[in-house]
This record gives sequence, structure tokens and C-alpha cells, in this order.
Amino acid sequence: MDLIFTSVLIGIGLAMDCLAVSFAVGAHQKTSRIRAAFILALFFGGFQGGMTLLGWLLGSGFADAIAAYDHWVAAGLLFIIGGKMVLDGIKDGHEEEAPDVFNFVAVFILAVATSIDALAVGLSFSLLHIVPLIPALIIGLISAIFSVGGVYSGGKIGHILGKRVDILGGVILTLIGIRILLEHLVWNGAGA
Repeated sequence: MDLIFTSVLIGIGLAMDCLAVSFAVGAHQKTSRIRAAFILALFFGGFQGGMTLLGWLLGSGFADAIAAYDHWVAAGLLFIIGGKMVLDGIKDGHEEEAPDVFNFVAVFILAVATSIDALAVGLSFSLLHIVPLIPALIIGLISAIFSVGGVYSGGKIGHILGKRVDILGGVILTLIGIRILLEHLVWNGAGA
């Protein structure tokens, strides 16, 4: 199969987490959607492409070491952020201004959590002796595009749902974390 076509398919698969997280953030963010879309596209696209390259650089020797706990890290980060969003959504009281979800730490955590699979893709490129520069660029670009789409579609839904969108966003992030654990612990037959 052509490397570019395969890279597009891989990019779409990896971008689904970026899309879901961007949707949740877009729905939660009340203002500055252009800023939100730009920042998430930059971070998510950059991390997806960068982690693909990093995985390739680290090679197969490191694959076994990170495989033992990568799913726990990604899921844990998503559970923490998702849980906070759910709690914010069920708090009684007046409508508060949306928290600044664009501080460096929050965006960094989300970018790492959504790009750990890209690290594994890079490791597989290393095992297959594929130089991943073009695939990493494609993967990063697709993730950036999906992130922008997620912010804007989430923003449209956010106006309809109001504060309940915090709960929806938190549930989405938590479900992504559960999916990551199921993929690694159940569906792949891996142990803890």
C-alpha cells in the first residue's frame, strides 16, 4: 500500500482522539474559539507528528519499556481532566466564566494524552524501517485539521447545552481513557 495513503489512514485514526478532545474543549469554551482552535491545532498537530518522530527515534528497544505503562499514563491524565470537567458541570450555582483551558499545563497534558498512540506508530515505523518524516507531517496536519473542526462543532453544541456541556466533555474524555485501557488490557490481551 502506498505510504502516503497509509499515512492518511493512520492520521485519521490517530486524529479521532484529537477531534473528541477538541469537541469537548470547544463545547466548554465560551469565548475565543479562534484562539482555541489555533492553540489546539498547533499543540495536537505538533504533538501527533512529533511523537511519531520521537517513537521512530527511540526505536524498538524502548518500545517494551513504555508499552508497560503508556496506557495508564494516557488514561490517568484523561480521567483527571474529564473528572474535573464533570464536577464543574454538576456544581450548583450561577453560570461561571469558563476556566482558562488554554494554560500551558492543561494543553500540554491533553496533547500528551492524545498523542501516546502516535509514539507507538513511530515505534512501528522504526521496526518496519520506514523513515517517518512525510508520514509524521501528514499525521500532524490531519490532527490539526480535526482539532479545528472539533472546536467549532463543539462550540455549536455548547451554546445549546449550556453548563451540561461540561459534563458531556468530561464524559467524552473519560470514555477515551476507558477505551485506551480496554485496548491495551483487554482487546490486545496484554496484562497490567
